[in-house]
Amino acid sequence: MAPASPVWPTAGVLWAPWALLLVLLFSWRLWAIQDDFQQCTWQVVLNKFHHVGEATSTVRFFAQEPEDTVANVFNLLTDSPIDPTEKYLGFPYYLKVNYSCKREPSDDLVRRAHLMGLKPLVLVTFHSPINFYRWKIEQLQIQMEAAPFRNKETCLASEVCGMSWYTPMPLKNGSSVMRVDVDSNGLGPFISPKSFYMNINGFLKSEKNKLQFTIGDELFYMMPWHFENVSSRPLRCTLDHSPVLILGGIPNEKTILITDTNFEDVSLVELSIDSCWVGSHYCPQTGFSATIHDAISTETTLFIRQNQLVYYFTGNYHTVLDKKHKSSNWVRVLANECISKLCPVHFDSNGSEYVLALTMGKHEGYVHVMTIRDGEVFFQMYPKQWSVCEKTNVAKCSIIWAAMISAEFILRLLVQNTDPYSNKKYYTMSSYNILKDELEVLYNFPEFIPDARGLEFLMMLGSEAYTNTPMIPRGMLFNTFNNLLFLWGNFLLQSYNNENFIYLADFPKELYIKFLVNSFQGDLVMVTDTEEVWYLHEGSYTVYRLLPSRGWDMYVSLQNMHHSSLFAPEETMITLFYDQGLLYQIAYIKTENKGRVIKRLIPVEKLLMYQRTEHQLQRQGGHLKLSFIDFCPFVVMRLQDVPNPQAYTREERYLARPPLVMDPSGFHNEKSLAVYQGLVYYLLWLHSKYDKPYADPEHDPTWRWWKNKKQDEDYYFYMASNWRSAGGVHIDMESYEKIYNLRPNHQLPERIFLDKGTTYTFSIFLTAQGDSFSMPSDLDVAFQVQSKLALGVVVADPLCIQALVQQKVLVNRNSVQFLITLMDKRHCYDQGISGHHLMKTAMMIQVLGSSGYCFHNTNQGLIMQGDLMVPIFIGCPPGKRLAFDITYTLEYNRQQNKHYFDCVFSDPEMPCFLFRDMFYPFFLIQDLVTGDSGSFNGSYVMKVVGGGSSMDNVRDYSDEEIYRYNSPLDKTESLIWNTRTERTTEDMAFHILSHKSLGIEWLCLQNSPCHDIIPPNIFPPEFYFKVLVSNRDVDSSTYCDYQLTFWLHIHGLPLSNRRALFIVMVSVSSFMGLVILYLAFSLLWPYMVIAWNSLRWKINNVMTSESYYTYATSTAMFSMASQMSFPESYRAPSKVFQEKEELEPTSGMKSQT
Repeated sequence: MAPASPVWPTAGVLWAPWALLLVLLFSWRLWAIQDDFQQCTWQVVLNKFHHVGEATSTVRFFAQEPEDTVANVFNLLTDSPIDPTEKYLGFPYYLKVNYSCKREPSDDLVRRAHLMGLKPLVLVTFHSPINFYRWKIEQLQIQMEAAPFRNKETCLASEVCGMSWYTPMPLKNGSSVMRVDVDSNGLGPFISPKSFYMNINGFLKSEKNKLQFTIGDELFYMMPWHFENVSSRPLRCTLDHSPVLILGGIPNEKTILITDTNFEDVSLVELSIDSCWVGSHYCPQTGFSATIHDAISTETTLFIRQNQLVYYFTGNYHTVLDKKHKSSNWVRVLANECISKLCPVHFDSNGSEYVLALTMGKHEGYVHVMTIRDGEVFFQMYPKQWSVCEKTNVAKCSIIWAAMISAEFILRLLVQNTDPYSNKKYYTMSSYNILKDELEVLYNFPEFIPDARGLEFLMMLGSEAYTNTPMIPRGMLFNTFNNLLFLWGNFLLQSYNNENFIYLADFPKELYIKFLVNSFQGDLVMVTDTEEVWYLHEGSYTVYRLLPSRGWDMYVSLQNMHHSSLFAPEETMITLFYDQGLLYQIAYIKTENKGRVIKRLIPVEKLLMYQRTEHQLQRQGGHLKLSFIDFCPFVVMRLQDVPNPQAYTREERYLARPPLVMDPSGFHNEKSLAVYQGLVYYLLWLHSKYDKPYADPEHDPTWRWWKNKKQDEDYYFYMASNWRSAGGVHIDMESYEKIYNLRPNHQLPERIFLDKGTTYTFSIFLTAQGDSFSMPSDLDVAFQVQSKLALGVVVADPLCIQALVQQKVLVNRNSVQFLITLMDKRHCYDQGISGHHLMKTAMMIQVLGSSGYCFHNTNQGLIMQGDLMVPIFIGCPPGKRLAFDITYTLEYNRQQNKHYFDCVFSDPEMPCFLFRDMFYPFFLIQDLVTGDSGSFNGSYVMKVVGGGSSMDNVRDYSDEEIYRYNSPLDKTESLIWNTRTERTTEDMAFHILSHKSLGIEWLCLQNSPCHDIIPPNIFPPEFYFKVLVSNRDVDSSTYCDYQLTFWLHIHGLPLSNRRALFIVMVSVSSFMGLVILYLAFSLLWPYMVIAWNSLRWKINNVMTSESYYTYATSTAMFSMASQMSFPESYRAPSKVFQEKEELEPTSGMKSQT
């Protein structure tokens, strides 16, 4: 924020002085605003899930698994647009966001900014994994809005004292490097955007609730002798893929510096290695030192060299690799070799990383290539059959440096040869092709450094004059993007084609370069033995000394005037490295007898501006006038007509805002933050599950999330408006979406991906400095204004891409507009899977005469203008896929076949197709980055590669079976399908189909797996086909090798003739048997009734007679007893019973008649 303006008195003041005061006031306000821009900075730390709101709770990034910490909160959201049956998880960490300015308390600033409406916007970028065989290659980002949260400490204020902003810290499988960019929402104070790295540290373990390093013991006190009077050393790692950076070089200590935040904080660790030393006749070691001489970090593994011994340690990165591959101790490798140096390979290739180990002693002249994939390390020694010395017919030689072009598997070797007679040393640079096992000498170094005779550079042709200073090479560096090779020692050579070398004469031959630092964006820094730092912009030939220099002295003086804590009288440079195009220095400074390691920016643009600024004094009248000379050929340089970046950068971005809370103060609580965690997790889960073969009706990963809740959106808003949302939070469905329309902001993208024949077009607008137009001297030439402004475009691989430049002169605006078109030439790359095996190249743009002279001041600092470099990747861009268009396929099949019959038990995720109908498949090319989805109009080959009668017994077919089931050349009666399309592959093995094909007819011949399927029930047989669709070698419209595997459910399969005849015979026989049985039953039924009645009468007779005799016997006995014990009157009724018994047989005979 700008400070308030002073109150000026209203006394009578002359108009001219008043205008002057206004000018001074306006200038002072601009200075104050600019000062505020520079003084305020964002601060981001990690908080554990259960420690949110604690002011001093900061942790390291160790946990890597989502946690079941939010399920109870989501159970309360009974009236929200979420699916209660889904599983919502949370991440183990939050990002805590604050900001601070000098001379003001941080808590006061945060409260003030919150009341002014400031909301930090956090963009998390997941760096793509290296092993594309295991993980999907994608450029994924998620943008979140930070939620305000009150600190938990007690406070006397009624509303808020301390507060911070929080967002979830998401994780993604396959990514261990995450960049966090923080910016404001445009309200409140202006704070410059800032980037942080929140990388997973896989070299930590938890013991007794404390984090400890697995590679050794952490030393909590950094002593001065660790850094003072110690030479700087290079930082070596795999570019953009190393979550942990390490530095060795501490004298006589087996300790390293380690960081997982790009040196925002750093730890000193003493390594737990055996520190043994083996000297022998084949390993001529002159002494022992505990110093870690070489240290290289990769995506999951650390490499170190101590003396001649090499060790590696694989971290615990189970989001990237299997847990079984992690190390428990340092692993010593190449135990029988004498390793003199470890050389880094900055770029990965073929899903792997590489480290080069140079040998000496018995295997001198060989290189060990260490290949790292999924945490496993493999070794191979090259050349395979002979040493470099033997191949070049040299009695004694030594490889002093090696560089690897990983994409082409080519080694560049810097070789020191020794003449056996004169013992004189001379140097060569050779190239070894690993795949072809061929060695070629590319360059023979001259004995002495050439004499440039005042020139900036000199082409090395062999006929130039030389000085008396010997040329001593030390190393080399190859930029894969622009094919620029640098050879360095007490000189600097560069070459674009490995044949013609240019000597850069601005670098003094009295100095020796110790190491190079390349940004791979057009900047190169050299560090000498005397700790001088020199700078070169690639494409130019002028070398500048950055420090010590006049510009550096001016910059340090200005920083001391601002009482900067990053500068001190006693300091030692540890290393230099580039991060996102900016040069940073790691230094050890000592103030008030207290030392610490700091990270500070080296403002290359400011230093060059301070150095290149020239002034002159001119007398005007009676006084001297100070004027500055501007050597920049233009005043303004703007980029125009830049297309939207996502189609070319291939960055997928999601948006996630926090849920709205029902608290009137607007502050979130632990439950609402837990809901935020679960929503972000589910959003990323939907992204990971979206890569399915059947295309959704809407091409968006979030469509399935809200498809059943969209119609109730007004209801949820009504409940939130009346503060009645369930759980105290309101989830806005529009706050969780995928962004497809990012704007370019008048900047070129960080990288450009080009598919086959793709073009990228933009304009550069230059306003000239002074008079820059002229007329042609030849009057016969047609009238055409000529401009002195010139712009050049250089492409690193002109056989693969081309750049067209059209100039338009705008005389009335004193400007020139250049229309630049970058185009792929369609023949430099074979087909590949999306994101795999991309060819690296670059485009470089330079305005003539601008290098080192043109600068532009922005609210984010000074930037250099006139030189641009954009990395280019040629091949199949990430984020493109082939999908089965089930919606249009069903519609078109219904139209062509005049009907559609689904299965009896239908599955909406996998509709059925009838066997006897012609099958017309259609496919979509879906762009996951831009949201485009269109019909695939190219050619493809379709194969059935697996199947089964049910999903429980499916199997994959062998290559022989695939040929028999799909090839029109098959003679074994095994075809599953056929088509009337006559176009086939060159070997006529398979049909070539397209969206215009005549359809597919299902055959299921005698020897096919779908022939004669026995139905498990009364319904017709079904079969599941596993279908592979690929455009490999049959489609020339794209570099993409689209491969789609999906399941196809076919029902109504016919039975074989034999089985059908058998079923008919059985059915007829069964029917005839039933008819005969019916007739027999109808004819015999009356007789059966008579027989049954007769049988029943006889059974009744027998039962009645037995009952009678049993009754008569019992009656007689009862009568005798009665006569003895009862009077006469009681014995009379027995006669009646006797008469009735005599009449019963007669009545029975009548009933039978």
